[in-house]
Amino acid sequence: MPRSPQIRTKPLSSQTRRTVLKAGATLLLSVFVPAARAAQILAVRVWPSEDYTRVTLENDSELKVSHFVVKNPDRLVVDIEGLELNSTLKELVAKIQPNDPYIRQVRVGQNRPNVVRLVFDLKEEVNPQVFTLEPVAGYQHRLVFDLYPVNAPDPIAALISKGDWSRDPMPEVQPSLRSAQVEPRAGDPQQQKPFQNTVTRMLTIALDPGHGGEDPGAIGGGGSREKDVVLAIAKRIKAKLEAQPNMRVMLTRDADFFVPLNVRVQKARKVQADLFVSIHADAFVEPTARGSSVFALSEKGASSTAARWLANKENAADLIGGVNIKSHDRQLASVLFDLSTTAQINDSLKLAKSVLGEIGGINRLHRGSVEQAGFAVLKAPDIPSILIETAFISNPQEEAKLTDEGYQDQMAEAVVKGIKKYFAKNPPLAKGRMT
Repeated sequence: MPRSPQIRTKPLSSQTRRTVLKAGATLLLSVFVPAARAAQILAVRVWPSEDYTRVTLENDSELKVSHFVVKNPDRLVVDIEGLELNSTLKELVAKIQPNDPYIRQVRVGQNRPNVVRLVFDLKEEVNPQVFTLEPVAGYQHRLVFDLYPVNAPDPIAALISKGDWSRDPMPEVQPSLRSAQVEPRAGDPQQQKPFQNTVTRMLTIALDPGHGGEDPGAIGGGGSREKDVVLAIAKRIKAKLEAQPNMRVMLTRDADFFVPLNVRVQKARKVQADLFVSIHADAFVEPTARGSSVFALSEKGASSTAARWLANKENAADLIGGVNIKSHDRQLASVLFDLSTTAQINDSLKLAKSVLGEIGGINRLHRGSVEQAGFAVLKAPDIPSILIETAFISNPQEEAKLTDEGYQDQMAEAVVKGIKKYFAKNPPLAKGRMT
């Protein structure tokens, strides 16, 4: 039987062997190790305001990002790695509104494989803060761009510009301690006119609608959001207070955007507010919970388990709303928390009692007395501060009230009456006139 012819092969060179081994390894990796999946953008949101504009990208994994600012014209350029352009991210272009104070437009494109570039064309120079947030509440990973103006608006100038505060004469505000008026005796050569110790100045009230922006607050069974309800009530209170001859109002937010807790306090102090009133509409795990409440700060712990639970919940707003930890002034926040005085708390309790008495005339009270707890937003050391829970948005009947314009107006009227009664009994001291 004839032999099969032998096939002689030429030995492979070392270079060829390395090439074959590398190709084999690549093939094995492609079979057993799946390719890295690009991150997915789940939602894009834009929160414009006079304070700053926030842009949020919500995604299913943490993103690596770099950014730089370009001048003439002003632009912010952001490169996001591990990302492929998708339809959700493209929606960002249409979400920039013409009235946005700081962003003219945004351009989105695939800069190179696996890298998306965003270019924000700006209306003025900004100080950008770019940071990430871990998953919390109903959110997954978030990439946040906060665009703060380099020339921040002056809060006092803004407050004055929004109203005619030059009206004369301004009403007199009587101080809490007045010298007694002595009737002169007939024929007394040292007759003196009664001593008049009066203070004439404008009163400034800081109204603080809770939550806002990324933080919706509590959500009712019918879909009502706390941040919307309390802003509507706060605006009604503002209008009623400014209808008084000697009062003006600063809102910590006048639109749907987020304000960190300590910034709310800072805003009130910058305008030298005489009072700070935070407006909320709470939720509880049981829909049967109902009633309005008024809270003041406590130095010695909460007045009830419910008050402690509520304070812890409200103090978590920064986590949900999203605070840039790297730029957060921890020292300032600590100072504000530590300097709250007994006098401030005592005045706050008087204000809270006055407001609670008026609110009790339009809605059932959750408790018949003022409660206390460690609310971070009430820790201005020099401003009487209260937090009002207007009703439980988690209760179907009270949710209906909170979204009713008539009830909102009644609540606003009750708060204003409570504030006026407080000032009638506790006139403010004199301050330097703000210009």
